[in-house]
Amino acid sequence: MPKAVIFDVDGTLVDSVDLHAQAWADAFHHFGYPVSAAHVRTQIGKGGDQLMPVFVPKADLDRIGKDLDKWRGEHFRAQYLPRIKGFPGVRPLFDALLARGLRIGLGTSSKPEDLGRLKEAAGIADLDLVEATSEDAERSKPHPDIFQATLAKLGAAPGDTVAVGDTPYDAEAAAKAGIAAVGVLCGGFPEADLKRAGCVALYRDPADLLARLGDSPLLR
Repeated sequence: MPKAVIFDVDGTLVDSVDLHAQAWADAFHHFGYPVSAAHVRTQIGKGGDQLMPVFVPKADLDRIGKDLDKWRGEHFRAQYLPRIKGFPGVRPLFDALLARGLRIGLGTSSKPEDLGRLKEAAGIADLDLVEATSEDAERSKPHPDIFQATLAKLGAAPGDTVAVGDTPYDAEAAAKAGIAAVGVLCGGFPEADLKRAGCVALYRDPADLLARLGDSPLLR
C-alpha cells in the first residue's frame, strides 16, 4: 500500500479551472492578446511559466511577462478567488486517508498567497498538510519539479506515493517524478486525455474516489 498521496488542488479539490481560464484570458486581453477563455482552459494545470509562452511570443514575453503575470494574479484574487468552491467529498476523503496512516501533500502550481483560500474552500484548512507551491519549483507542471519538491518535504519515495490530479499535465509531471498518477474528471479534461497521459485509474471527483477508496490505487 502507498505511504503517501500528493494531491493537485485546482480542478482536483476545488472547482476553479474555468475561473483561472477567465482570469488568464482577461490578462491576455488587457495586454493586447485576444485569447478566448476556452482556448486558455486547455492549458490550465500548467503554471504561468509554461502557460504564457503558448499565447505570447517570446520576444514580447521577455518584455512584459512579469507584469502580465502580476496583473493576472491581482485580478484573479480580486475577481475570482472569492468565488471558488470545493468539490464534495474532499474533507472525508482526507480524513479517511489520514486515519489509515497515509501522509498527504499538496503539490500545486498555485501561488502561496492563494493556497490558504483554496484550502478553506476545500474544507481542509485546519489539517496539517505538506505543501509545495510555485515558489518551491523552478518549473511548473508538466515538469516534475513541484511533485519532486512535495516528495522531499514528505520524505517519501516515488514508489511509495500516488499523485491525484485533474489534468494531463499532472499525470505527465507525476510520471517524470516516478509517481503513479490517478485522475479525476471534475476539472473537465477528457477521460481519453488523462488515460493517454498515464493515469492508472480515473474517478469522477473526490467523492467518487472516496466511495471506491478500498479498491483504488491509494490503498492497493
